[in-house]
Amino acid sequence: MKPYLLEEREQGCLLFTINRPEKRNAINFDVMDGLSEAINRTKKPGVKALIITGAGEDAFSSGGDLSIFHQLKTEEEAYGMLSKMSNILYRLLTLPKPTIALINGTAVGGGCELAAACDFRIAKKGQKAGFIQGSLAITTGWGGGTILFEKLLAGNALKILMESRLFSVEELADFGFIDHIYDGDREEICDVFLRKILSLETEVLTAYKNMLIRKWTESGLQQRIEEEVRKCAVLWEKDVHHELVAKFLERKS
Repeated sequence: MKPYLLEEREQGCLLFTINRPEKRNAINFDVMDGLSEAINRTKKPGVKALIITGAGEDAFSSGGDLSIFHQLKTEEEAYGMLSKMSNILYRLLTLPKPTIALINGTAVGGGCELAAACDFRIAKKGQKAGFIQGSLAITTGWGGGTILFEKLLAGNALKILMESRLFSVEELADFGFIDHIYDGDREEICDVFLRKILSLETEVLTAYKNMLIRKWTESGLQQRIEEEVRKCAVLWEKDVHHELVAKFLERKS
């Protein structure tokens, strides 16, 4: 089964689906490559927006695939993986077209970082999401923490990161992380959410997005994300992180 799906839909939308439901749509290197492909295809003139979702109804994404990434032991090994994904998320963040995280199920850890890099987040009623990296003795490492401080009030971002737990999407909407909560067919809801946005010319959408991208460029966002990645890589190497991940994987097996 292919680990991701790409589909061009009506209204000029490109739909990217993480297609690993048996792994709760965990992100591995193949999914990373798929995201890079989706970003490249979104730059085509006929594409007006990129939607990212997960296969099935249980999980948007459970974050990095720990069954694979737990094999990375040293700071250097971790940095290679972290920097690869952080570069992809920075490209997603600064894509000059609207992007939407269609959160169909639980979003955990790196799954929340992926959602944070999108312009809008639409979440299914009753689901949960959270940046739980702290419970594994690391920080966010794909740039998601730095991005969160760009998008939320500082106190709300700190609470979400420091409590390192799952929040209901209703709580996250109060924090400003979730833009819309849906109950029903996710693709229909997404179409309704985007209808007015996609009625505008692509050049207009790009011009507005570029206003935001200029702000991020001038504030040195990319360098700040790099510092986040470096710190996470240092913490990744520590014994306490590997011990906690091993215990987590044991509980899941």
